[in-house]
Amino acid sequence: MVSYVHDVHGFVEGDQNRVALLGCKGASLSQMAHMGLPVPPGFTITTEACGAFLATGELPADLETQVREHLRALESAEGKRLGQVDDPLLLSVRSGTTAPMRNAMETILNIGLNDLCVLGLAKVPERERFAWDSYRRLVQMLGSTVMGVDRSLFEGVLRRIKEQHRIVDDSRLDTCDLIRVVETFKDLIGEESGTEFPQAPAEQLRMAILAVFRAWKDGRTLLGPHRKVGKDGTGGAVALTVQRMVFGNLGTDSGSGVAYPRDPDTGRRGLYGDYLPNAQGREVVSADRDTLSLQDLATRHPAAFDHLRRSMEELEAHHHDLGAVEFTIEHGTLWLLNARVHCSSRRSRVR
Repeated sequence: MVSYVHDVHGFVEGDQNRVALLGCKGASLSQMAHMGLPVPPGFTITTEACGAFLATGELPADLETQVREHLRALESAEGKRLGQVDDPLLLSVRSGTTAPMRNAMETILNIGLNDLCVLGLAKVPERERFAWDSYRRLVQMLGSTVMGVDRSLFEGVLRRIKEQHRIVDDSRLDTCDLIRVVETFKDLIGEESGTEFPQAPAEQLRMAILAVFRAWKDGRTLLGPHRKVGKDGTGGAVALTVQRMVFGNLGTDSGSGVAYPRDPDTGRRGLYGDYLPNAQGREVVSADRDTLSLQDLATRHPAAFDHLRRSMEELEAHHHDLGAVEFTIEHGTLWLLNARVHCSSRRSRVR
């Protein structure tokens, strides 16, 4: 039997008290999983793994073995495989610091898509645009966050295509536009990095893990300047969460949002926040599209809204503080992606 330090933990193996090992995000997801809240399944790569990388410049010897083991368990539970041509398992990778910190590093979504998998995902006509939109997001995120291509170059490609069509947001690009964007993005990566976009899903995941650890070590992200440096000079560490993708960009019955159980300014009870239909992640806080209120969400998806309300009540009762929850609705089903303590006003805290 192989013996090693456990650098990878399933969500059910942790809880909110293991922030130093799992990071804020990993500990939050573990706690929500224990509470029976709807969390996309996955696992956390611990701060100890990052610490080993900071000390040696290499990933721990057994890390890839542990990741494969947890990935196989996830594949078995989901009934689909990473790299499967027909309806593949897709993953997200998110960093998690050991202290609350917004926008530490961009999330990498849709790991597992490649030139073959996107065709399998797109073979159902109503999912064709979704498949190419998801691939576009992966190529853009991996290219800028992992492969070092200036993100403004990708944004310039999108801007020019939208100007040609006289549209202002990405959601109005059709399938043909998105195929053109993907191919242009891949050419751009080859030109700027001297390396082709990786087609092997396992390599995409490995590159994403390495990129986060390297960015943390080099201080090339917002979280770099804030990490604490120990006596050995290696500095603090960051954890990573790897989860099954849930999609807010599957159409008008899907979307993403952020919710608070109280008004952040006054402390008044109720659900407050923003929701954006047919969108993922950072689009909610961008200025490209106008968000809807959670009251609008209640009208559009009453069952998902009620599930969100009850989940928020449980989280506030558990944490005894004002929590902000990031969520996705996939075909009307609610998924919670993170819960964190929100920096509220003094008036709100008194109330």
